[in-house]
Amino acid sequence: MEKAGGYIQRARDLEVYKRAYAVSLDVHNATLAFPKIEQYALADQLRRSSKGICANLAEGFAKQTHSKAEFARFISMALGSCSEVDTWISYAFDLGYITQAKLDEWLQSYAQIYGMLVNLREKLR
Repeated sequence: MEKAGGYIQRARDLEVYKRAYAVSLDVHNATLAFPKIEQYALADQLRRSSKGICANLAEGFAKQTHSKAEFARFISMALGSCSEVDTWISYAFDLGYITQAKLDEWLQSYAQIYGMLVNLREKLR
């Protein structure tokens, strides 16, 4: 994997990581306003799954020097976290904790991230 000006040296240099990280910060900040009863339930699950995408990319990227298949496995876990986020986002909307605009924004962002993860995994084959 190369980037302009040289090789990608860290997961955080990947475009998909940057996008997932930015959206996870937005998710984190938005969930802080969820009702207290949801802080250790829905809000926590949403924060953890959104951050799990970056965490899996980082761990898998670090292991790719030993095995491209291992990196692909971690990308698959990131895909799972991405799908999990979609579910929690839907709950947040249906329970009235986020607006339609925020729902649409996040669903679009995570759909793009999902596609980027699929493409990245395919490049490893």
